[in-house]
Amino acid sequence: MSHLVVREGEGQCNGVLIHIEDDALEVFDIREAGYQRVPLDSKRIQVLEAGFVVEGPVYVYVTDEVVAPCYTHPIAQSYVDTVLAGCLRYSADFAECFISSTLGWHFPRIDDRRQPVYQRVAGIEDSDRVLIDNMLQCCPRPFKR
Repeated sequence: MSHLVVREGEGQCNGVLIHIEDDALEVFDIREAGYQRVPLDSKRIQVLEAGFVVEGPVYVYVTDEVVAPCYTHPIAQSYVDTVLAGCLRYSADFAECFISSTLGWHFPRIDDRRQPVYQRVAGIEDSDRVLIDNMLQCCPRPFKR
């Protein structure tokens, strides 16, 4: 399965900043096995909420081992659903921004909703799937195995 990545210096992504106590970072490091936690320069963060100030360090998880999507390692719809359902918790505009700022929708994407390949599928309602399908109308459809 291929994951979403931003290559250093080549792109942007929208995201949510959450406060994590320093002692809890180790749990995130374990969960994100295969990735390295690196500090993100706060000057590279564009805050969308007026009056919000970034305080303290901000981290992002990165990998050097990018697996380009292909028919052997397609993008899993269950992964896309999980990410976009998370975006929808904030707003439909936030999800649309994610879709429009993400490149690579032309790469192979597998419809694995009935038997998810992505092991951390979470928080996806049927209503989310309908919204997600409507939002992805502009993208090539996933294939079935």
